[in-house]
Amino acid sequence: MKVIALVPMKGNSERVPNKNLKDFNGKPLFHLVVNTLLKSKFIDEVIINTDSEKIAEDAKNNFDKVKILWRPEEIQGDLVSMNKVIEYDLSQSDGDLYIQTHSTNPLLKTETLDDAIQCYLDNKEQYDSVFSVTKVQTRFYDKNGKPYNHNPEELLRTQDLDPLFEENSNFFIFTKESFRNAKARIGKKPKMFEMDKVEAIDIDEPQDFVIAEAIHRAIS
Repeated sequence: MKVIALVPMKGNSERVPNKNLKDFNGKPLFHLVVNTLLKSKFIDEVIINTDSEKIAEDAKNNFDKVKILWRPEEIQGDLVSMNKVIEYDLSQSDGDLYIQTHSTNPLLKTETLDDAIQCYLDNKEQYDSVFSVTKVQTRFYDKNGKPYNHNPEELLRTQDLDPLFEENSNFFIFTKESFRNAKARIGKKPKMFEMDKVEAIDIDEPQDFVIAEAIHRAIS
């Protein structure tokens, strides 16, 4: 079984400028996820899909086993669905299983990826895909201030509430068939893979970068 990792990276990022190449404890941010992928016992190939010559050049200079796919103009831009990018990557590659990750998850561990891939392999007769989630047990309200998952009159302890699970975008595992059937990276019969919330930190805002970098420095 050939396993291919997909890492989409735009050159432009609005909230954290030049995010993918921004220095993260001495290395460009995207290096951390690529190194994590390359250490996997399952992953055979890493594909970086990008519209940035700087990212492409840096990846070629630092990673021998990474393939660069130039993102066509028709799927460039901030408003293009990630599913369109993945659809293009699938058309340009020949894998049996795909795992899509983001460069913005620098604390993601190789062991977690391998466990998730093994989870898919062990359950592929029942589920068509796997995606990472973070368990949340706290009191939520909707936009109108109405309690969503709790009764204020009972005021249960948060640890006694039914958990909700947040899609944390750390990884998605799927096949060409499941993607084609669902037209999405999460298939029609997905299995959730729970992750530690610290490891699952996603860099979306400038403060996320500072927090992730501080944690990485502390645990390295």
